[in-house]
Amino acid sequence: MANITAKDVAELRAKTGLGMMDCKKALVEAEGDMDKAVKILREKGLATAEKKAGRIAAEGRVDVLSKDGFTAMIEVNSETDFAAKSDAFKEFVTGLLETIIAKKPANVEELLSINYCDTAETVQKTLIEKIAIIKENISIRRFVLVEGVTSSYIHGFGSTGVIVKFEADAAVTEKADFAVYAKNIALQIAAGNPPQYVNIEDVPAAAVAEEKAVLIAQMKNDPKNANKPDQILEKIVSGRLGKFYERVCLVEQAYVKEDSMTVGQYTKNTAKELGGDIKIAAFVLFEKGEGIEKKEDNFAEEIAKLTGKA
Repeated sequence: MANITAKDVAELRAKTGLGMMDCKKALVEAEGDMDKAVKILREKGLATAEKKAGRIAAEGRVDVLSKDGFTAMIEVNSETDFAAKSDAFKEFVTGLLETIIAKKPANVEELLSINYCDTAETVQKTLIEKIAIIKENISIRRFVLVEGVTSSYIHGFGSTGVIVKFEADAAVTEKADFAVYAKNIALQIAAGNPPQYVNIEDVPAAAVAEEKAVLIAQMKNDPKNANKPDQILEKIVSGRLGKFYERVCLVEQAYVKEDSMTVGQYTKNTAKELGGDIKIAAFVLFEKGEGIEKKEDNFAEEIAKLTGKA
C-alpha cells in the first residue's frame, strides 16, 4: 500500500478544490498516483453531477463584466443562496464572463463546449468539477454579450442585472456626467416597475391590440359605458393607452430620481447639457430565477420523515 502523506493530500486538494477526506480516499484508491487520483475525483464529480442534475436550481446569481468594448451578463443557478455566495461559485461565474468576452460563444450550448478561460478543460468539465466541490446542482441558464457604449447595474447579491446600450457621440460618452446619466438609466430599469421596451414604436402591434381589448372589455363591464357604441369606446381606449405606454416603455416612464419628468426628457436634458446626442438603443434585464418553479418545502412532511412517522 502506498504511503499517503498529508502533503500529498494537500497537493491534490489544491488541484481539485475538493475536501481533504475525498482527496485522501482518491489517493488511496489510486495507490498514491496523483494523476490517477485526479481522474478518479473527476469521474466521481461526473457521477455527482448526474445525481444532482434533477434537483431544482432556482437560486444563484446574475453578474456582469465589461472588457475590451464588450459587456457580458450571465445567470448561473444553484440550489441555495448560501452556495451562490461562496467564493468558489463567484470565481466560477467571473471565469464564465471572461470566457464569454474572450471567445464570444453564440449560446449556452456552445459555451459549454469551449475551453474555460485559459485552461485545457471545457466549460462543461469545469462545471462538473464545481458541482463536486460545491455539492449542489449548478446550471448555466443564460447569458448576453453586448458590444459598444453600455452601462450596467447589479442589484444586491446578484438578484437582478441590467445592461443598457447607448448611441452617443464620443465627445459625450467621454464625459464623467455621461457615466452618471448612464448608470441612472440602468438603475431605472432595475427599479420596481421594469419596462419591456425602449420606445413606443418598439411595442408590437399585437401587444397594443391585446391591451386595447382588455380596456374595452373593462369599459363594457362598467354600467356607465355598457351602452356606448364600439367606435366611441375605441376612441376612449386610444386616449387611455398613454398609461400603458408609461408602464411598458422606458422613455415614457417617470424618472425615478425626479418624477416630474420622464426618462425621455431626462435623456434630452442630459444630451443638451453635454453638447451632443444620446439615444437609448436597447437594454437587457435578467432577474435571478425568473420563471423557474421553486421547490416548496413541506416542513410537516420533513419532520415526519426525520422522526420515522412518515
